[in-house]
Amino acid sequence: MLTSFFSKSKPINLTVIILLMGFFYLGMNFTSWENGFDLLELLIKIGVLAILILSILVLNFIAKKNELTKRSAFKTILFTLFVISFPSILQNEAVILSNLCILFGLRRIISLKSHKFIAQKIFDATFWISIATLYNFWSALFFLLIFFGIINFTSYFKNWLIPFVAFMAVAILTVTFNLLAYDKIYTLTDWYQNSNLNFEAYSELKLLVPLSIILTLMLWTLVHYFSALQKASVTKRPVLSLILFSLIIAIGVAVLAPTKNGSELIFFFVPLSIIASNYFDSKKDKIFKEIIFAGLLLMPFLLLFLN
Repeated sequence: MLTSFFSKSKPINLTVIILLMGFFYLGMNFTSWENGFDLLELLIKIGVLAILILSILVLNFIAKKNELTKRSAFKTILFTLFVISFPSILQNEAVILSNLCILFGLRRIISLKSHKFIAQKIFDATFWISIATLYNFWSALFFLLIFFGIINFTSYFKNWLIPFVAFMAVAILTVTFNLLAYDKIYTLTDWYQNSNLNFEAYSELKLLVPLSIILTLMLWTLVHYFSALQKASVTKRPVLSLILFSLIIAIGVAVLAPTKNGSELIFFFVPLSIIASNYFDSKKDKIFKEIIFAGLLLMPFLLLFLN
C-alpha cells in the first residue's frame, strides 16, 4: 500500500522523492532552449534544482529534530507533490530561493524552545528572513513569526531589539553590495513590490484544480491538527502553534503577492505538509487515507494534460 511505503523515513523513500522532484523540474525547464544552448543558464538551473532538494532535506530535518511529525516521509512527499503540481514554482528561481531562506529562519525560530543561544538564534532567523525578502518582498510577513517565537519562548526586552539589528545588518550589506557591484544605491523602491489583489488567474483550470484539492486537504487535516494541538504537552504546544501561525502568514503572503500564477503558494506548502503529515501519520481512516494519498500522487501527472 502507498501509505505503508511512506510511513517510514528511509533512504529509499528520500531517493524516490528527490527523483520525483528532479523529473518534474527537468521536464519543466529543459524541454526546450529558446535561445539555443546556454552553459550559464544550465548551471543556474542545476543550482536551483539543488536548492529545491536542499529545501526537502531541511524540511525533513526540522520536522524530525523537533518531533513535529512522526518519523515518516509524508511531509517530504507531500511538499514535493504540492510543488510539482504548479509548473510556475519550478520555473521561478526567486521564490524557490526565498522559500529556502524562510525554512532556515523557521529552523532557528523553533530552536528557541531550547532556551540556549537565544540572541544568536533570533539574529540568525531575522537575517535569513531578511534575505528572503530580497527575492520576494511579501515574505517580510514572516517577521511576525520571529516575534511570535519571542513571545512564546523568551520574552525578554532586549530580545525584541535583536530583529531590528539583524534587519539593519542585511540592509547595510545589500546597499554595500549594490554600490560595489552595480555602482548604484539599493533603495526602498528596489525592494518593495506592489501587491496584486486580482485573482482571475485562479479561474484557470491548471491553477484552480490543484489549489482546490490542496485547500480541501488543508481543511480536512486541520481538524486532526487542532485535536493534536489540544492534546499536546505544554512544551510542545507553542511549536505546533508556530506551524499553524506560519500557515496563516503564508496565506497572507500569497494574497498580497504581486504575481498570481501559483508560484506565490510555495510558502504555504511547508507548514501544510507538516500539518497534513500528522493526519497521514495517524492510525485512523486507513482506507480513506489510501484514496486521498493515491489521488495526491496522481495529481501532478494528470495536471500535465492541462498545461
